[in-house]
Amino acid sequence: MLRIVLWRLAFAVPLLLAVTAAMFALAANSPFDPVRQYLGDRAMVTSPEVVARIRAEWGLDRPLLEQYATWLGNLVSGELGDSHSFNRPVLDVIVERLPWTLLATGCAIVLMLAGSLIVGTLAAWRKGSALDRLITGGALANESAPVFWLALAAIYVFAVTLRWLPAGGLTDAGSTTLDPLDVAAHMVLPVTVLAISQSSWLVLYVRESVIATLREDFVIGARSRGLCERTVVVRHALRAALLPFLTLVGARVPELVTGAILVETVFSWPGVASATVQAALSVDFPLLAVLTLLGTLAVVAGNLLADLAYRVADPRTAS
Repeated sequence: MLRIVLWRLAFAVPLLLAVTAAMFALAANSPFDPVRQYLGDRAMVTSPEVVARIRAEWGLDRPLLEQYATWLGNLVSGELGDSHSFNRPVLDVIVERLPWTLLATGCAIVLMLAGSLIVGTLAAWRKGSALDRLITGGALANESAPVFWLALAAIYVFAVTLRWLPAGGLTDAGSTTLDPLDVAAHMVLPVTVLAISQSSWLVLYVRESVIATLREDFVIGARSRGLCERTVVVRHALRAALLPFLTLVGARVPELVTGAILVETVFSWPGVASATVQAALSVDFPLLAVLTLLGTLAVVAGNLLADLAYRVADPRTAS
C-alpha cells in the first residue's frame, strides 16, 4: 500500500508541473486579454496608462517564465492571489465553494455506484429478456446524450411541468438561512443527473462482467449445491465481478469532473465546478489556474483510491 502511494505521489509531482506549465503556455498564447476582459465596456474609455498599470500590478508585463516561477512560489507559500471575476481572494472562493461540490459529487458517486451495480446485475440475471434489452438500450442512449441535455430535460419535466422539485440554486430565492431540507430538495436533480450521466458504461460493464462470471466453474458448482439463484448471483458472481469494476470507477473520474462542471452550471449550484466556467469566461487566470490544479489532483486521487480499493479487495495483486 505504502509503495503504491509513494509511487503515485512521485508520479503526481511532474504531472502537476507539466499541467501547470502547459496552462501558462496556453494563457500566454490566448487571444483574450484578461485586463480588457476585466474592464469590460470600461475598456473603451480607460486610458492606456491605466491599462498598463493594471497589467503591471497583475504581473502580466513580465516574461512568461518569471510569471510561472512567481506563481509556483506563491502556491507553495499558500498565496493563491485574487480572483478578478469574484473580487475576492482565490482561497476564500475555494473554501466557500469546495464543500458544496464535494457534497453533490460525493452523493452522485454513491448513487452512481449503487445504481450501476443493481441495474447491471439485473440485466445480467435476466439476460436476453425484455428487461435486459430495456436496460442495455437505455444505457447506450444515455451515453450518447450530452450531460447538459439531460439536465435541461430534467428541469423541464420535474421542475417546470410537474413542479415536484426546484429548478436550481442552493436554496429558495427568498430564503435567508440554510435549511437542510431545502438544500436536500435542491440537490435531488443535480445529483441524480450527474449520477445517471456517468453510469452508462458502468452498467454495461457490470452486466458483461456478471454474465462472464456466471459461466465460471465455481458459480456452476454453487448452483449444483442447490443454492438459490439470488445467492449465486449476489454472493458469488457479483463479488467476483467487482474487482475489474473498481479499476473502471477510477478511470471515470475525469468524466465525472467534466460532468460536474456542466451540471453545476445548468443548475446554478454554487460549487467550484461552476466557478470554473465563470473564471474561463472572465479570463480570471488566478482562479482558473488553481481550479485546474484541483481538477488534476482529483483525477490522480481517484485513480489512487481505485488502486488501493483493488488491492484491499484482492490481496493476491500485492505479489
